[in-house]
Amino acid sequence: MADQKQLTEKESLDLITNMIQKAKGSYHETGIGSLLWGTVVTVASVVTYFQRTYDFSIGFDIWLIVLGAIIPQIIISVQEKKSNKVKKYEDDALNAVWLVFGITIFGLNIYQIIVPDITNEFIKQEGWQLTKHYLDSSKADEPISTFTPSIYSLFILIYALPTLVTGIVKKFKPMLYGALITYVLFIGSCFTISEYDFLLGGVAALICWFIPGVILRRKYLAQQKANV
Repeated sequence: MADQKQLTEKESLDLITNMIQKAKGSYHETGIGSLLWGTVVTVASVVTYFQRTYDFSIGFDIWLIVLGAIIPQIIISVQEKKSNKVKKYEDDALNAVWLVFGITIFGLNIYQIIVPDITNEFIKQEGWQLTKHYLDSSKADEPISTFTPSIYSLFILIYALPTLVTGIVKKFKPMLYGALITYVLFIGSCFTISEYDFLLGGVAALICWFIPGVILRRKYLAQQKANV
């Protein structure tokens, strides 16, 4: 009976293989997370560029669609925890990194929406205002509202963080290269006007997330077919 209860070497290897295959369906390895973030950030960046360049508004803050990536991420992660009994600790860590990233991006959006208006109120209470002065005196001075200069450069910098961590942990070169390129785009954004920062951010989202997400998704679906 003792011999019958013991697993053979082949059975042990088969068991380990099956456990590994079950653990390979994580939120990040399926490509869903990358595709979500790549889509919403690219759309938000490009729409913002056109709004600023051609001076129009779509009637709401386009960056609220970031919730379209955060909420599904939370739901999918919770579902994975319930359904996937064999889950690698690194997946929990990556889920935490991406969740914190999403909250940070949402927080920066709140910051740039609220802080300029609040600062304007403080300035008025102190009895002064910001003014645009033309050095060549070609135009009269104009009062202006406070603003957050080139804040999108910070967004681009933050975009690289979860991408680089995921690329290192998963040993996934498209994300590693995407993160490194994004750091270069961040440096470039420090020397451009804010409108072009949004275009650079859209490029960063495509390179960081959307393209790697497509690659991950294809690999995952091919793997699923092979395991059927």
